[in-house]
Amino acid sequence: MDKKRYTFSLLMAAVLLAGCAGPSTLYQWDGYQPSVYQYYQVDNNNLDEQVAQLEESIEKARAKDRRVAPGLHAHLGLLYANSGREQQALEQFAAEKRLFPESAVFMDFLLKQNKGTL
Repeated sequence: MDKKRYTFSLLMAAVLLAGCAGPSTLYQWDGYQPSVYQYYQVDNNNLDEQVAQLEESIEKARAKDRRVAPGLHAHLGLLYANSGREQQALEQFAAEKRLFPESAVFMDFLLKQNKGTL
């Protein structure tokens, strides 16, 4: 094999191997999407299980120095509110506003709507 073909073959192998690394996502999604799906099922009595799953997702993201997905803190706040943990719900809504400023209007709306319950 001549030098040009050898160099070309090595270059192509490197490109192909680099493509196998897989895409890197901006956010740590982990168990967030299954938790949202589970919440909207008819039988959503397992709030504590969903809370634990989202708390674990947050810890995994911190361990990997990654950002959590948009909406995760808001959904966790909703779960806390539905299970009577008002202070924790407020903390999660504040975290959502801080991490994703574009959600501030919606978070303020939720807080205003639930002022008597939170």
